Amino acid sequence: MKRLLLAILFILSACVEKENLPWNRVTEDEPEEFSHDMIVLGEKLDDPYSVSNMTKALENVSPAAASGRGSLQATDFYVRFLPRDEAQFQELMDLGLKMLDHPLDYRIIRDGDWYHDPSLPEESFTWQYAVVPVNFEFPRDIRYERLEDCYLTEHDPATKADGIDWLAVEEEAYRLTGNSDLFRPGTRAGGATNPEGYITIMDPDHSHEPIGVKGVEVCCNSFVKIATGYTDEKGHYKLNRTYSSDVHYRLVFRNVKGFRQGLNRVLIPASVSTLGKQGPEGCTVTLDSSSEPFLFTRCVVNNAGYDYLLAAEKSGNSIPPPPRNMQIWDIPILDFTFNIMMHQGVILETFEPLHTVLGVYTIIAKTVQADAYIGMGGFSSYNDVYKRALLVFAHGGHFSRVGKEWWQHYVLSSIGSLVGTLATDLIGITLPEEMAYVKLANMYASYCQAVLYRRNYPDSPDSFFSSSDYSPQLLLFLDERGLGLEQIAPLFTTEVADIDMLKLKMLSYYPEFKTVINEAFARYGEQYKDEDK
Repeated sequence: MKRLLLAILFILSACVEKENLPWNRVTEDEPEEFSHDMIVLGEKLDDPYSVSNMTKALENVSPAAASGRGSLQATDFYVRFLPRDEAQFQELMDLGLKMLDHPLDYRIIRDGDWYHDPSLPEESFTWQYAVVPVNFEFPRDIRYERLEDCYLTEHDPATKADGIDWLAVEEEAYRLTGNSDLFRPGTRAGGATNPEGYITIMDPDHSHEPIGVKGVEVCCNSFVKIATGYTDEKGHYKLNRTYSSDVHYRLVFRNVKGFRQGLNRVLIPASVSTLGKQGPEGCTVTLDSSSEPFLFTRCVVNNAGYDYLLAAEKSGNSIPPPPRNMQIWDIPILDFTFNIMMHQGVILETFEPLHTVLGVYTIIAKTVQADAYIGMGGFSSYNDVYKRALLVFAHGGHFSRVGKEWWQHYVLSSIGSLVGTLATDLIGITLPEEMAYVKLANMYASYCQAVLYRRNYPDSPDSFFSSSDYSPQLLLFLDERGLGLEQIAPLFTTEVADIDMLKLKMLSYYPEFKTVINEAFARYGEQYKDEDK
């Protein structure tokens, strides 16, 4: 059993390596201020929004008002949390916290996609920085540190009608703290503005015009002023906080529909792609296949997932949605997809010897594993990435219907088929090859992929699936004769473990299609038979 555990870990480690993100089109004549690697911090800055700095600024701008009010009282605390594992991280997320992985009061010398505190082990979560209201109840079991008392005018109801020019106070606070170069007064009438813009991407096979990056999270901050929001189907966003200073913009690949993409670092639950520092009026970006590759592919996968889940919603979940917290890793060195679903507990919880060995560490192992790997090797166009991503979400939906035990058969058989004699020669074990599970899962996912692709690209040739070993001809034959995806998808449940079971269930559900079903299985059924049985 130990050798089987080693085999699984060997295979997974062969599939994953840390992303080394390229520079974002920096020329030799320009400073390296913007990258997609680790954030580089400079000196600690004096936060203009601290209670002491805002109090001094108010005294300078309006002495009479300051005298009448006295010292300002904190509206918020600037804090940092150190979650032990993903469960604690999710607990903080469930409290509605907006967290960043780097300190908010340091100058950023070179912006990037992630940061890890150098004083912490690389395999652990890094500090998560947030701003919480003064009445926030801190979870007792999660380590935290209170860094500063802050005063944010929009969180003080008294500022709504007190006659004080709080924008002038804010500008003075920036001046007092040596941050005047970051302040941009008068961006619009009234000065402060809500960041607003469009995140779009070119899909030449769909339109000559950019399309929206749908449901992706946009996060921005200036010191301790943090705002987040989601794009709509046109890629438009408008954040609910006003700014008058330069703002750092980022895309967080945690979609509004629940799925997440990684990995900047293994223990970051959702990848982040920086858009750099821009003005408070907003950031508008249009991507294409020549853009920074990780940012581009993440946006395409994001759209494929959004489209799949939208189709599932419109079908009344006849097309099954994947688990809401499905974790996806885009891996450039792979040239195939694999839905291992380990983040959901497959093998880690279902394979008893491994579960026993891991014990209380099972939750940590789940944290550092993905549900699906999307290989990006050799693929650079929107269309190619979109097809692969659709396949992954179709597998994720199938998993939701069949559960962990069924999926373990699929995973171990897929690994056995993939590595074959390599595992036997190097590790001394033979992995099972219950190919009926593999063939059923791949047939369904390929069929779902083909149908949803056709719906989004009705004028495109659909021969892309014909070269697959598990091409969905049987299900497409039925689809073309009236049994569509919404009728076929609900049949792929736990008890359907081979092609004969599928046929029996199909005949029992749709007896009016008996002749067509028998013809489909007569034509194509043999290729899905498990030769080992």
